[in-house]
Amino acid sequence: MNTMTLWNITPWEFAALAAAALLVGFSKTAVSGANTVSLAIFAAVLPAKASTGVLLPILIVGDVLAVLTYRRHAHWPTLWKLFPAVAAGVVVGTVFLVWADDAMVRTSIGAILLLMAGVTMWRRRKAETDEEPDSVATRTGRIKARSYGVLGGFTTMVANAGGPVMSMYLLSAGFRKLGFLGTSAFFFLIVNVSKVPFSVGLGLIDGHSLLLDAALAAFVLPGALIGKWAVNRINQRLFERLVIAATVVGGLQLLLR
Repeated sequence: MNTMTLWNITPWEFAALAAAALLVGFSKTAVSGANTVSLAIFAAVLPAKASTGVLLPILIVGDVLAVLTYRRHAHWPTLWKLFPAVAAGVVVGTVFLVWADDAMVRTSIGAILLLMAGVTMWRRRKAETDEEPDSVATRTGRIKARSYGVLGGFTTMVANAGGPVMSMYLLSAGFRKLGFLGTSAFFFLIVNVSKVPFSVGLGLIDGHSLLLDAALAAFVLPGALIGKWAVNRINQRLFERLVIAATVVGGLQLLLR
């Protein structure tokens, strides 16, 4: 962790990080996947690997607010199917971080995000989805859950970019807006908290990074409140398009940086 960088950011850089923290809150309660923009801002202001350690506690604050808002809408059968595969992906991501450089991380995740967005758009043109997700009960559904779970665990560990991958899975599984937000809220709270020991062990989180997090966390709440207000004014089709668009933007940002 380059602690000197954390202590020597300019007012404009802090303002950019604050805006990114506000967007984290918005993405957690409105358009999941939009926080890929926050990821890009943090990585632009701070060293790439250090930025993941600073961003993780901010994401956890957003996850807590999302759980408090949408806790009644979580679909736990889907969550239980995903967690073992996600755990495997987190372990693989940790190993990857030990030897991979920033360019390899960005390119790999950007390509995965664009692939997931393309697959989801293709699937949604093929058929209408059910009101209540049940795909995890079939063999094909289980394979899909495991595949997305490993990818989600990998991308969330190496760059806090698991949101778009899991957004693509939840959309493809037929989740409606509130079920989508409730399920993803619990998913990312549990996964992000489980990543903390790995990040500490890799030196990505320390006392200096947590002090910066304490200053930025205050901006997550207004973002979450804006998201809660906005989500009731977004219809299902627009919601899905915004999620996919945020995923594409995040993937392109990672590839083109």
